Amino acid sequence: MKANFLHVTPPVSRDRTISHFPKWYTPEACLQLKDHFHAQVRSACRRQNTGAVGLKISKVVVVGDLYVGKTSLINRFCKDVFDRDYKATIGVDFEIERFEIAGVPYNLQIWDTAGQEKFKCIASAYYRGAEVIITVFDLADIQTLDHTKQWLEDALRENEPGSSFVFLVGTKKDLVSDAACERTEQDAIHLANEMQAEYWSVSAKTGENVKGFFSRVAALAFEKSMLMELEKSNSRMAQIGAGNLIKIEGDSPETLEANPQASPSCC
Repeated sequence: MKANFLHVTPPVSRDRTISHFPKWYTPEACLQLKDHFHAQVRSACRRQNTGAVGLKISKVVVVGDLYVGKTSLINRFCKDVFDRDYKATIGVDFEIERFEIAGVPYNLQIWDTAGQEKFKCIASAYYRGAEVIITVFDLADIQTLDHTKQWLEDALRENEPGSSFVFLVGTKKDLVSDAACERTEQDAIHLANEMQAEYWSVSAKTGENVKGFFSRVAALAFEKSMLMELEKSNSRMAQIGAGNLIKIEGDSPETLEANPQASPSCC
């Protein structure tokens, strides 16, 4: 006799459960200052009237120079590990992280792209459809900050204008003094504003700000997806509710145009 096994998805871990809008890193360079989800989103989540959004995967691409710590950042968040001797990413790799946001299941597909020039043509194909673009630089190497603008331009070229949230992230915070970090951050914040990006400083080695950063990414992507889905739903309802002009046999188009308020009689 065959046993029937019910497939049950394991619950989302506590640190992937988001009930309140995560805070920005600095008000000088953030995508928005509010501390709560949009009223329509909150209402839809309470009603669980979320359409297909709960099953949606938002695509995140992580770009930047070789050895700035892109893979370490992703591994710290997804696997809670730090490997000082990891090998450079060849081509692309990705992780999927499950969240529960305002009671609704949600996923991030996080793409780790190679920082080597020879892999750019391969990686660029994976930039398409990115709802979030994370540009990464090394806080201990100011040149890598200068290069982030070009990385962002490459990623944006593959996406529709205004379709992606942009983040600028300084890594290896543990390697620089507070004073040096503050000086570099001022330059980074200035650049983030030019890029219309939100700025964060993190350390993959210590884990500082890593969970807060990805929670922020997930919340912003989730809210945008929800609002888009709700807008589509409202549009579909409007189309269903919009009546079409019913032509009554015997009425010419000229008659209807001349007297648009005339209500045809039945039978």
